[in-house]
Amino acid sequence: MEREILSEEVVKEQNYVEELVELIRSGMPAEKLSEEIDNYHDNDIADALDELDQRERRKLYQILGVERVSEIFAYLDDVGKYLDELEPERAADIIENMDADDAVDVLEEVDEETRQQIFELMDEESQEDIKLICSYDEDQIGSKMTTNFIEISRRLTIKQAMRELIAQAEEHDNITTLYVRDDDETFYGAINLKDLIIARTHQELESLISQSYPYVRAQESVAECIERLKDYAEDSIPVLNEENKLIGVITSQDIVEVVDDEMADDYAKLAGLTEEEELEEGILASIRKRLPWLAILLVLSMGVSAVVGMFETVADELAILTSFQSLILGMAGNVGTQSLAVTIRVLMDENLKAKQKLAHIGKEIRVGALNGLILGILSFGFIGVYACLIKGRSLEYAFAVSACVGVALLLAMLISSFVGTIVPMFFHKIHVDPAVASGPLITTVNDLVAVVTYYGLAWIFLLNMLHL
Repeated sequence: MEREILSEEVVKEQNYVEELVELIRSGMPAEKLSEEIDNYHDNDIADALDELDQRERRKLYQILGVERVSEIFAYLDDVGKYLDELEPERAADIIENMDADDAVDVLEEVDEETRQQIFELMDEESQEDIKLICSYDEDQIGSKMTTNFIEISRRLTIKQAMRELIAQAEEHDNITTLYVRDDDETFYGAINLKDLIIARTHQELESLISQSYPYVRAQESVAECIERLKDYAEDSIPVLNEENKLIGVITSQDIVEVVDDEMADDYAKLAGLTEEEELEEGILASIRKRLPWLAILLVLSMGVSAVVGMFETVADELAILTSFQSLILGMAGNVGTQSLAVTIRVLMDENLKAKQKLAHIGKEIRVGALNGLILGILSFGFIGVYACLIKGRSLEYAFAVSACVGVALLLAMLISSFVGTIVPMFFHKIHVDPAVASGPLITTVNDLVAVVTYYGLAWIFLLNMLHL
């Protein structure tokens, strides 16, 4: 029993935000409060700021100092409202101490006038770093990099490299990997910090340098190089300009954020949105993003309705068929969406060969056919029993209808798998974003396929051949 109680205490999650708020409001001396807060993570302190009033926050900024506050501000989502509480000079000092990529993000949170005022108060080096990152488009990897890295010359000795590391570490805390430049200032390679620490003084620095270290180009699009970034388990990846000079690095945290942004963007595109909606976004902005595709889909849906109208006589004579129409349409849509999601993931590999694409199409068709066969057989049995026992139909009638539903389900899932695979490949081939174009379109196309398959089979077999 005692062990169980201890276990529960260990598992019980501490609420650091509440602890911080209590500490800040405890009235303890500033020096003691600063020491206590040093034990907490910057992210928790950032969360605690929202629980404090403006007077308490300003007091806390004074106690913690510019450098610590800059680290905390990097974790804030709505940093603009906190910057508004500060004098422009104080805000500029805080942003100067941030990594350049974080500084760019923070400045985007304030209005144009405030941004310009703060920017002009920052030192020249910080301004240049921010200008560099802002010079790249949002979809280029250069816009995601940071200038927080250590670079040394390949001509140094082990002792000189260590001294250079110590000198630069005061301003740049990404020290796990040291980047090396050649005599012409171009990127030469990288050194692992551990290797430098354990190296003997008589060793050549050259022996520690990895010249085949991975890198990306600042002009590359995020979508093109995201897979390469994920493949390397490195704390940071160097970013080179057109002259092969090191201008920044992509850290592991940057990679996580880039992948998260890409996933959110793809999710939005699959829903027919050109970009992800924000929680605070206005109604008109949301309508503007959603309406274009909905208008197109309305026209296509009218086409589906017109096709259903062509089979009106089938529905009139076999009213029971309408009970299972949603089953066929729903499963066809589900299968098409699954194939679409897998295909878009496959198409992210720009080096995919035609043979591999054909193999992928074949695989998706086989998967759709086998899933359709299994579910078709299950539908045949369940619907036959349902129509016979619940609806009171004859055995022949009940299982004729269930056979029609089962075969229609098989064909609809097979065709939908093919459509869900071939449509995004077509759009990718003509350089149209397959995520945006395919998602809503496939849903409507698969509805059309399912309706034609279902009622077409019923018309051929149930009415014309079996004369039910």
